[in-house]
Amino acid sequence: MTPEEMDRLIEEHLRAEKAGDTAGCVAMYSDDVVHDVVGSPTGPLHGPEAAAGFYEMLTQNVTTETMDVNHARYGEDFCVIEHQFSGSVPGEFLGIPGHGRRISFRMLHVWEFDDGRMSRENVWLDGGAIVAQLTAPEPERQ
Repeated sequence: MTPEEMDRLIEEHLRAEKAGDTAGCVAMYSDDVVHDVVGSPTGPLHGPEAAAGFYEMLTQNVTTETMDVNHARYGEDFCVIEHQFSGSVPGEFLGIPGHGRRISFRMLHVWEFDDGRMSRENVWLDGGAIVAQLTAPEPERQ
């Protein structure tokens, strides 16, 4: 696949995530996709249906506003993209209540592709930054 073809699938995927469209989040996955958010208690998920369950939980708890590309590298059947995420947490994230707080953190996506579909999505989050922002004391109001 070309980098442009990969980017088209990734952009569709992220657009669906931002819109809370869980079916759209997995529409570009292969039938045997592996969805792996490193450190998740569920471990790697197999198949679009299992991944859709993850996106149900995510979109109910976290609101994605922006996902800007910091760096991107492409191979023949994979790409690695570092994103800067910004959004809010009306529910909980990493087991911590968000109370609507806005957060921003870096994340690393590793996508693999097979036959024009995403066959693997591996996600690494800056958990330290997330926890620090969700547990910081509220600023005093004057």
